[in-house]
Amino acid sequence: MKRSVVALAVLGLGLSLAHAQETVVRLGSVAPLTGTISHLGKDNENGARLAIEDANAKGVTIDGKKVRFELLGEDDQADPRTGTTVAQRLVDADVKGVVGHLNSGTTIPASRIYNQAGVPMVSPSATNPTLTRQGYPGVFRTIANDVQQGGMLGKFIVGSLGAKTIAIIDDRTAYGQGLADETEKAVKAAGGKVVAREFTTDKATDFNAILTKIRGVKPDAIFFGGMDAQAGPMLRQLKQLGIEAKFVTGDGGCSPEMIKLAGDAINATTYCSMPGLAIDKMPGGPEFRTRYKARFNTDVQIYSPYAYDAATAIIRAMQAADSAEPSKYLPALKKSNFQGVIGTVAFDDKGDIKEGAVTMYQYRNGAWSPM
Repeated sequence: MKRSVVALAVLGLGLSLAHAQETVVRLGSVAPLTGTISHLGKDNENGARLAIEDANAKGVTIDGKKVRFELLGEDDQADPRTGTTVAQRLVDADVKGVVGHLNSGTTIPASRIYNQAGVPMVSPSATNPTLTRQGYPGVFRTIANDVQQGGMLGKFIVGSLGAKTIAIIDDRTAYGQGLADETEKAVKAAGGKVVAREFTTDKATDFNAILTKIRGVKPDAIFFGGMDAQAGPMLRQLKQLGIEAKFVTGDGGCSPEMIKLAGDAINATTYCSMPGLAIDKMPGGPEFRTRYKARFNTDVQIYSPYAYDAATAIIRAMQAADSAEPSKYLPALKKSNFQGVIGTVAFDDKGDIKEGAVTMYQYRNGAWSPM
């Protein structure tokens, strides 16, 4: 009996010492986890969580000590003011890096908080060019920006769809308006004519007033800069008003949820764009989709592969620098160059993903089909 007690005590001491030698490194994840686009926010968080779980399963050693990564998830509600509040909360919690935020409108003001604290952040989904043009050394993104996406959208609408007259609507967020502005430039450069420019909000559900005005100018195509929570109901109201223009939106509407929200109003004249390759064409896409489904019992929405690679980039930089301290691993993060789920993850001097691809999709047979 005494020998058993002594043996258990020694075993307990050994486990305690091993645990004491383990270093906990906290990473933050921020996205809207409540509200109309919470499905996209949870998708972001799940992608980051899966990357952290993979790193912990493999076992990571930094500065001679085993590291266990923890993810601190925060809900910014897609609200800029809340975004800065939770950013400060993560800084106060001593996170060593952040994956997020989702929306450009929250990411840009939050990036100032992280910059002041010296905490690197990698957004998997904020596409407004302003984010990486502020001169902050610790700001990166794993997704193409709106200049790249808007340029392709404008060429596609005029060149591929043959639209000569185009109406443009945006939700007046940094993302929606920014993408609409870039698309408008590209439409005009391609020889198209913008016959209406209207705006709504990212909380609206009734678009009859602006759509009635647009019906009067009979555009060949309508572009909407905003999220699926507005794009879906907007399609329904277009059908109710008898507007038969082709409908095009950006990555915010390129989700399975958009199809659900649009119901029978969505058809083969509905298109969306997505920065990056189609998941089936991503080097690690098919495997990621299978693992994601098994782990979270839900399908990939949009951004989780980009969130996975964002978290992986931070972890790999820490390993390369042999330090989890932001000031020490930041130079390694800048030099990132690895094969991720989405393809090669490497950043330019501004922090944008190099050679960011953009894919156009068409609604076919109940799903988004890459063109």
